[in-house]
Amino acid sequence: MTKPTANHGRRAVVAALASLPLGCSAAAPQEGAAAGRSNARTLVAWFSRSGNTRVVAGLIHRSMPSDLFEIQPAVDYPADYLETVAKARQERDGGVEPALRARIAGIDRYDTVYLGFPIWGETAPPIIRSLLSQHDMRGKTIVPFITHGGFGVGSSLRVVASHAPNARILEAFVMQADQERKTMERVNAWLATPHTAR
Repeated sequence: MTKPTANHGRRAVVAALASLPLGCSAAAPQEGAAAGRSNARTLVAWFSRSGNTRVVAGLIHRSMPSDLFEIQPAVDYPADYLETVAKARQERDGGVEPALRARIAGIDRYDTVYLGFPIWGETAPPIIRSLLSQHDMRGKTIVPFITHGGFGVGSSLRVVASHAPNARILEAFVMQADQERKTMERVNAWLATPHTAR
């Protein structure tokens, strides 16, 4: 029997974190009720395909009183990675905003929205444009948290700013998604420091 490597152990920890229930799954109510702590003024909304962004969302949620909302398209992206890339590119190039499976119920009660997503094609996934277009973010504080595969955030922050023009957008937490071993430490350190305006 071979001894597990340290890298294998880190991957197992992150996989276990990603599998923890966050309170808002694919079977979330159709009215889009956010799950979490009642009367919370903070919402953690995230979109994730591989689970990396979901891990960050879970860490944020567990660090403060907040509700959770998983951003999901009405029609799932293909299971095949390359097919998903092709579909996302078509949506991006065509300016398509895919339909949401559910909207956030009671968006007015939130003052702060932590908004998480991976980088797709050097920008925010099209479903993020959909979410921001269909919810009034006027006067809210948006704190982006972004995972990427090594090429940075691209135009994603401009997309957030243009689709939520009347929101206050704070500096984003950005992490290369393949740095799994640093996920918990970096997110927790970020949450412990004051956020500054862009």
